[in-house]
Amino acid sequence: MNEQIVPRDIHTVYEGRIFTVQVETLTLPNGRDFKAEIIRHPGSVVIIPVTRTDEIILVRQYRHAIGRFAWELPAGSLKPSEDAAAAAARECQEEIGLVPSTLAALASLFPTPGYCDEEMHFFRADGLRQPNESETASPDEDEDIETRAFPVAAILQMVATGEIIDLKTVAGVALMERRSPTE
Repeated sequence: MNEQIVPRDIHTVYEGRIFTVQVETLTLPNGRDFKAEIIRHPGSVVIIPVTRTDEIILVRQYRHAIGRFAWELPAGSLKPSEDAAAAAARECQEEIGLVPSTLAALASLFPTPGYCDEEMHFFRADGLRQPNESETASPDEDEDIETRAFPVAAILQMVATGEIIDLKTVAGVALMERRSPTE
């Protein structure tokens, strides 16, 4: 059942560079009125860059919202009307400086559907290579990124010990664990 409830009123509270916040008034199927606070997001891509030796490249960057550095899979927001695979290739180059020869779509997931409509598109990136002269992408101005390749076992250990706290990274590694490279 994929029934939608149409809001009676939509009030935009904030419009920013990355997302918009809206308060929507609607009536639930049980007849009760409800005000939903929704973060509207254009969607994002999460890249699982796999090296020739089957290691996964993670990025470490400062996340001001949590006041600390975090190891994560490379990721980024979709631009308006941007194809998710094209965004994954762009973000791969922007964040780790390498271009994938192949991208395989793994899944699309909603990380926080209780209050946000962001859909994350997960891609495995293989055949990583240096960009050629015509391929130009650079990190966003607010990014100061360290990159490092890790064996999957090390990443799983980092999750177990709490060193990796980023949920998209946990989900991405879980997706890799259940799929083989040929799927």
